[in-house]
Amino acid sequence: MTRFTFNTTKSVICEPGAIKRLGNLVSEQIGKRVLLVTDSGLIKAGLLEAATRALDEAGVQYRVFDGVIADPPVAIVDAAVADARAADIDGVIGFGGGSSMDVAKLIALLMGGGEKLDDIYGVGNAKGQRLPLIQIPTTAGTGSEVTPISIITVGETEKKGVVAPQLLPDIALLDAELTLGLPAPVTAATGIDAMVHAIESYTSASANNNAVSKTLAREALRLLGANIETAVKSGRDVQARSNMLLGAMLAGQAFANSPVAAVHALAYPIGGIFHVPHGLSNALVLPHVMRFNARACADAYATLATDAFPDLTSVPAEQRVGQFIDRLEVLSADLGLEQTLREVGISDADLPRLASDAMKQTRLLVNNPRDVSEADALAIYKAAL
Repeated sequence: MTRFTFNTTKSVICEPGAIKRLGNLVSEQIGKRVLLVTDSGLIKAGLLEAATRALDEAGVQYRVFDGVIADPPVAIVDAAVADARAADIDGVIGFGGGSSMDVAKLIALLMGGGEKLDDIYGVGNAKGQRLPLIQIPTTAGTGSEVTPISIITVGETEKKGVVAPQLLPDIALLDAELTLGLPAPVTAATGIDAMVHAIESYTSASANNNAVSKTLAREALRLLGANIETAVKSGRDVQARSNMLLGAMLAGQAFANSPVAAVHALAYPIGGIFHVPHGLSNALVLPHVMRFNARACADAYATLATDAFPDLTSVPAEQRVGQFIDRLEVLSADLGLEQTLREVGISDADLPRLASDAMKQTRLLVNNPRDVSEADALAIYKAAL
């Protein structure tokens, strides 16, 4: 008998314009005082107005914390928790990309459980409960609205994760209208990030890899592969944006239960040291990690190839794997993303440090279908240079 556990966010609302319901959802699910966690860029873009208008109309008191930055450091979490305490909140709303949602998760957990951040890094170390939590993604990528994971930057460059079932939100609200103004490069990078989630989840060596995650990963790839170019090049297409949000969420559900692996492990140092956006970091190493992994999961790649690119169905399976990887590389280039580490300011001299740092991501590397040594990581980075 196959044994596995599958957990996800209790309620998912997928509907263009659903942000208008936020006030009532908060009143029903949280209470009257919330911390709204976001970043200053979304405020400048006017995206937060729909959320605050809905809260105002429902009579919800809210405090906005807009200090989130990409790869948020511990200091940001500490500042947000201080704001939450000052406002005596009943719950938390994460509004934005993965960084805002990850910070929102930690605020809810630290406020609700009274634990210290230093004590809960890793898998299953958080014991306390969290405050009520609603997540509202404004990008189609991280899937953080349905994952029990929060990633932050510790020290100068190291990425650390808190993984605990308590981090799964109460509600994920997917409103494609909030993504209509997303710039093409961000749409492309986050979309590739979601595709990586699906690919790595499907091929994960985790003992909890399961039929539910595999099914979700395949449907995610179908949606993402069919819609990413339209979303990037015709950004006001609500249907394409909705499909991307749904695909990213499904991929998030998949990897939340069947975890990601070496692509993410090698991407984290790129983001941590060189401040390259997470989705782009994944895109830069994806084809090279896949070529490394191909001998260990060729059948799986051959299956996924036809989900992402249906026209590959007519290609014999033994040829399909290489063409799948090549097509992902071409797709990334066609979407306008940088293709080499040199293009984002990384030199040959930087690669040993990247490889050494990647080896610290044991939580991820254990899930890779093929063992990765430091020498292997260095070779992959050289191929991506």
